[in-house]
Formats: sequence, structure tokens, C-alpha cells
Amino acid sequence: MKQNVFRLAIPAALKQLLDIIQILIDMLMVGALGVAALAAVGLSMQFMMVIQAIMTVFAVGSSALISRYIGSGRRHRAAAVVFVGMLVALGSSAVVGGLGWHFAADFFRWMGSGPDVVVLGSEYFQILAAGMGLVFLDTLAFSALSAAGDTRSSLVIKIVSAFINAGLNYLLIFGHGGFEAMGVEGAAYATVAAYGFNVAAYGWLLIRKGGALCVYPIFALGDLKKMFRIGSPAAVERIVGVASFLLFVMMIASYGTHALAGYQIGLRIEALAFMPGFGFSVAAMVLAGQYIGARQCDLAYQSAMLSAKIAMIFMGSVGVVLFLIPEYLAGWFTDDPSTIEQASVYLRLVGISQIPLALTFVFSGALRGAGATRVSMRISIVSLWLFRIIPSYLVMQMGGGIVWIYVAMTVETFIKGWWFWRVFRRKEWLDTKV
Repeated sequence: MKQNVFRLAIPAALKQLLDIIQILIDMLMVGALGVAALAAVGLSMQFMMVIQAIMTVFAVGSSALISRYIGSGRRHRAAAVVFVGMLVALGSSAVVGGLGWHFAADFFRWMGSGPDVVVLGSEYFQILAAGMGLVFLDTLAFSALSAAGDTRSSLVIKIVSAFINAGLNYLLIFGHGGFEAMGVEGAAYATVAAYGFNVAAYGWLLIRKGGALCVYPIFALGDLKKMFRIGSPAAVERIVGVASFLLFVMMIASYGTHALAGYQIGLRIEALAFMPGFGFSVAAMVLAGQYIGARQCDLAYQSAMLSAKIAMIFMGSVGVVLFLIPEYLAGWFTDDPSTIEQASVYLRLVGISQIPLALTFVFSGALRGAGATRVSMRISIVSLWLFRIIPSYLVMQMGGGIVWIYVAMTVETFIKGWWFWRVFRRKEWLDTKV
């Protein structure tokens, strides 16, 4: 069982690392064009967070169904779910892409952007909107292959895609190799081209016979209903989470530029700790679904518990590093003493909470794999608002220091981890009907 956990978790974690590195490379290259270009691309990524939340409907819904069907030996049903998911992905991407194309400039105005950011941002986001179908299909394919037990192929595809994206950025943004310098538009075209490669590679894997999973062109209305029933709570959880995150950032921003910069730096550093959590969350989700589908509920429970223990070791170790040397880590990003001090406060407190965060990652993944997305949604939303957002707002209104906002954040992480652990231990999620 341990071998299965690592086989799924390590490639998923490394793919997450490449996602982070790709974003950093994009920001570094675009940053050479000026502050307005950097702000435009940064805001576009905020919009993409909302779109990714929408994609959760078919990503989580299809993943839970596919893993169940794979576990029960019904691979043809799993393949049919991929086809249904493709139709949902293409239909929803057409709506989202159309809205993004027509209202791109309005999105940036609503965020209070200046005229230069509105122009650059709308140019960048309209190109992404035109390729939104590729973004949606990429998400579906990764979820489907992972649910079938293949995360290694996604890692290989991501490695090649990251090189394509970086290379095209260099050529198209700055006009090297005989290409015209296109600025932020070049960055957008590079991103869409990388997604295009992903979809072509995934398409080959899903069409050829003998792979982990293939596409079976049969539309099953029952699977569509199940997909939305499972995926909708997960999407609501994600959307509320994104909105709450933006509110939290606004509260941090009220403490000044140094506080906001320190928080952003701390967040980027902490993202490295998320990698093992994400990887073992995928492992717990896939194995829980497959074992429940095979009617081996004890193994579903044991695999999730094992994933949690390993994730706690990895993330706990990273937490010790965050707590002991935050100044050194923050110094990689800035030499401003005030910003380093603000980042260090954040990193020390999140370092303390890495173990309960690992529990949240893994046990919420297991619940999603079992189809118990309503339970996960309730825990996440209630915990987030009752123990983080509201206390942080009260601290801000009463003039408390920013450290107390980070304390509220840390306490909420412990409460959420404990809450998921209690629900997981009761084992009622193993009986979820899909």
C-alpha cells in the first residue's frame, strides 16, 4: 500500500512544483516589461483562480466517479465518464471564454486598475479566453488520469509543457529568433500554446488503447447528474475559498505596503510546503475512490491514514525550516528589512501549523474521492469564516497588530485539521452513495 501511495503522490507533488515554477518564470519575464505589465498578468491569474474553482465541478465529480468505476473493474464506465466530462468541459469553457473575451476590460476596471493595466490586462486575458477550452480539457484530463492511477504521465507532459512555455515566452515576449516583440500578448500566446501541447498529449493517451484510461463515446445522463451532484459542493467550497482569500488579502493590505509584500513573499515560500500535501491529497483521493469501488472500505481508510502520516512527516519537516530560518528564506526575495520582518512573522506562524494543514489536505482529499464533497464543503466554509475571516476582521477593526490576524489564521488551521480528523475517524464517509 505504501508503494501505491508514493507512486501516486510523488509525481503529483512534482507536477505541482512545476506549476509553481512556471508561474514564477512567467512573472519574472513579464516583470521585465514594467510594473503595469506585471500587475496586468498578476490580476489575470486572480481571475483564473475563480475559473479554476468553476472547473472543480467536472474535475472532482469525474475523478470520484472514475476512481469508483476503476476500483469496481468497470473501466468502460470510467471511459464513458471521460466523454461526459469532455462535453461538460467544452460547453462550460465556451460560456466562460465568451464572457472573458467580451468583458475582459470591465473585469480590470472593476478591480480599480489604471488605464494602462486595463489595456494590457484585457489584451492578455482575451487571448487566454480564446484558449479556454484547452485549459478546461487539460484540467479534466489530469483529473481523469490521476483517478485511474496514472500521475506519472501528467508529470512527463508537464515537464515538456513547462519548457515549451518558457521558450515561447523568451521568443514572443521579447521578440527573439526573428519573432516580433509582443509583450504581454506573447506571454498569453505562450501559455495557450503550452496548454495546446498538454491537450494533444493527453488526447493521445486517452485515445490509444492499452493506456490507464481511454475515451468511450457514450453519453450517460446518470453519470452527468452524479458528476454535478458530487462536483457542485466542491466548486462552491472553492469559490467561497477564493473569495475569502481575496478578503483576507484586503485585510492584510490595510496594514501597509510592507505587510502586504511580506505576506505575498511568505505565501510564495509556503507554497513549497504545499507540494507534498497536494501529492498525498491526490493519492488519498484516488485510492479512497478505487478501494470503495472495489468494496474494500478498510483499505480505503488505511490508505488515507497512511497518506496523512507521510504527509505530516514531510510538511512538518518543512514547517520546522519555516519556523527556524524565515529571515533567510525571505531574503531570497527582497533585501528590505521591514518586508523581511513581516514575511518572517507569517512564516513562523504557518510553520507551526503545517501538521494540521497536512491533515486537512489529505482527509479532505479522501472525502472527495469517496464523493462526500458536501461534508468537506461544510467543514471548510464554516471553519474559514467562523474562525479566520470574522476574527481577522474584528482584529483589524479594533486596531490589533497584524500578528493577531496570523494567529487567527493559525488557530483556524488547527481547528480545521482537527475537524477533518474527527469526521474521517467516524468512517461515515466510507458509506457515501454516488
